Amino acid sequence: MARHVEQLGYKRYWVAEHHSIQGLACSATPVLIGHIAAATKTIRVGSGGVMLPNHAPLVVAEQFGTLEAMYPGRIDLGLGRAPGADLQTMRALRNGLAQGGDDFPALLEELRTYLGPERPGQAVKAIPGQNSNVPITLLGSSGFSAQLAAALGLPFAFAAHFAPEYLYAAAQLYRERFRSSPVLRKPYLLVAVQVIAAETDGAARRLFTTPQQRFLRLIRGEPVELLPPVDSMEHQWHPAERAAVENRLRAAIVGSDATVQAALEKLASDTRADEVIVVTDTYENSDRIDSYQRVARIAAKIKLAPNAAP
Repeated sequence: MARHVEQLGYKRYWVAEHHSIQGLACSATPVLIGHIAAATKTIRVGSGGVMLPNHAPLVVAEQFGTLEAMYPGRIDLGLGRAPGADLQTMRALRNGLAQGGDDFPALLEELRTYLGPERPGQAVKAIPGQNSNVPITLLGSSGFSAQLAAALGLPFAFAAHFAPEYLYAAAQLYRERFRSSPVLRKPYLLVAVQVIAAETDGAARRLFTTPQQRFLRLIRGEPVELLPPVDSMEHQWHPAERAAVENRLRAAIVGSDATVQAALEKLASDTRADEVIVVTDTYENSDRIDSYQRVARIAAKIKLAPNAAP
């Protein structure tokens, strides 16, 4: 898939970090990144994201410093502060690491020390990693990381693909509080959304029942392997479950090329997003490829629109 979207002109291919969730294979994020980078030539590959409190910052710096040395100019380090797992798994991950989400700013500062230029008297160094300056993006689904990214002058990516309710507030907060830095002179916002494009609105909506079933199983605490689409979700859920799933997926963009283009244009206009992260979960790989092809054509049209922002 990474090779395919590289040919279509996509800028990045990011993988997340989750643990102990049957149906998700992204537990060893740096390993996946190295595998994908080795199989591609130009596309940037990164984490969306590494959950920093799960790890010692030095280890993250060494891992991503090594990746940057192997694939120079192609590695992104997206960072989050959630565990990416249930409480018991989080405890197993963080055994011996007395840190949590509240420690995220301090952990981030330590990590940046290892990835930046060596400081006078610095006793511990990331080798490789020191002075690699791997680009860091903060990820979030609330206002916490938006404010931190703004204060530090870093790019910010919002997870509207599963937490859409805070999207506009977080985007506004990030822009209002942004401070220029050596990394960025002005805010840089990425927005992740579920997108499924197909021949018709009806065909896309049918494909969309696959991620709907995945989120339904997630809130039930069941394995989240992708399931085949169904003609109707009516008999799949109870009213409360339907409301919960639809709330999680209310930012999703689903439909024909025209429908998707209009929705992407509105999203970019309303949030002033600099990039859109496209999350496409379909049961058949061919449907996913088709959707990414359609979105690539749509994105080219949006970029070439006479009134499009630069």
